[in-house]
Amino acid sequence: MFDRFHQRSSELEHLDKGDYTSEEYEGCIVELQLVNRWLGDARAVRRTLLRETERSARTEFSVLDVGAGSGELLRVIAGWTRGHGKSGRLVGVELNSRSARAIRDESRAFAEIVSLRADALRLPFAEDEFDYAMCSLFTHHFKDDQVVAILQELARVTRHRIFVIDLHRHPVAYYFYTTVGHLFLHNRLLREDGALSILRSFKPDELKQLAQDAGLRNITVERHFPYRLVLAASPPHSAEGLRLSGPISRYERSSAATNGGVAS
Repeated sequence: MFDRFHQRSSELEHLDKGDYTSEEYEGCIVELQLVNRWLGDARAVRRTLLRETERSARTEFSVLDVGAGSGELLRVIAGWTRGHGKSGRLVGVELNSRSARAIRDESRAFAEIVSLRADALRLPFAEDEFDYAMCSLFTHHFKDDQVVAILQELARVTRHRIFVIDLHRHPVAYYFYTTVGHLFLHNRLLREDGALSILRSFKPDELKQLAQDAGLRNITVERHFPYRLVLAASPPHSAEGLRLSGPISRYERSSAATNGGVAS
């Protein structure tokens, strides 16, 4: 019964295969935003990345969110910065063109959020472009060697700290999702992909090992309610403390140089 939890599943999700309609995708995004609010991704960001920025004396910082979905967490960060006397330069990267547009369209109230269509394995940014880099519910879509490559790319463009939020591969999480969770979920993609996402996700030691393989340092992996893992790590080249970002035009120049880029 529990054999399926011993190692990560390699079965592709619908979102990875692309076998869905545009209506299903839009419905998935709407329901996924609600699920993420219920299950604490925003809370995990507040307790990790935003807690670090709060401790800093700096009033300005930059964040790259890779696989940003519709930009939900970027808007959480933007709202927090406005309420704490800080300013953020926030960039969301998505390979999916619909999601890149969604970041732009749903973030019109936040001029500090920029949307860019790009590949996580080949980020169109210079070294040390950002103070922080993060991704949420993203890495489980990739094989282990690809996760290592993504972490190395995040480290390359980040000065200070990297945060990865993903699912904890645990029987309780899986069976809760496939029973109680299905009472509230209507979208086919979310019902089927959500369960498979748990099977494709990580145990704490696995996620830590991938970070070590990527050459990251100061690695921690914490469990957050309910069944979330948060990896925090420093790039190998990072110095102590934050350094201020360059002007937002740097991101816009990067965006303009990328085929299919979408800047808001």
